[in-house]
Amino acid sequence: MTDAVLARVYHQADLEVLAEEASIPIVNGLSDKYHPIQILADYLTIQEHYGHLKGLTISWIGDGNNIVNSIMMSAAKFGMHLHIATPKGYEPNSSVTEAAEQFSKECGTKLLVTNDPLEAARGANVLVTDTWVSMGQEEEKKKRLLDFKGYQITMKTAKLAAPNWIFLHCLPRKPEEVDDEVFYCPKSLVFQEAENRKWTIMGVMVSLLTDYSPQLLRPTF
Repeated sequence: MTDAVLARVYHQADLEVLAEEASIPIVNGLSDKYHPIQILADYLTIQEHYGHLKGLTISWIGDGNNIVNSIMMSAAKFGMHLHIATPKGYEPNSSVTEAAEQFSKECGTKLLVTNDPLEAARGANVLVTDTWVSMGQEEEKKKRLLDFKGYQITMKTAKLAAPNWIFLHCLPRKPEEVDDEVFYCPKSLVFQEAENRKWTIMGVMVSLLTDYSPQLLRPTF
């Protein structure tokens, strides 16, 4: 009855079952392991701002969640370096980390995984964070807020980044994740990033359902 399905699910395994059983494209709109279409919007925003992706450094400061997993699976393939800082016990998925390390070796990029947010911010072109309490983790909120103390992105964090740094957040944002000074400053591209989710998912649908080939210049890798 449909030509494609975009599914937002709790478990990655549910998407894999859909993909195995379906005869139409299944798009991951979000799962507990990955959030790939959000990352497409992020990369488009970065590309629009800098004019290229290759050689840039992304700094992820926050939870080792589905969004950073998707960045880890893709950043090196675009020639980007990646710094990741999470509190102890909140590191990214181990199998994703292993894959990211291999991609980094193959592509000649740098991957840093640390528990020090300031170390991760050093020299970064893109500062990124997300919610500290994802869907299904509401009962952990009190503990998580304590465990993530010191991980708020502020101008102190940004001072260690590259002079041309920008800030991204997939929204909705909580003040404990990033303070107002960073969130509302000219270097914050969160609203352009939000708009780009529309264009990137439209691009995904067009590329899956037609033989369309883009005529515009592709990103510089």
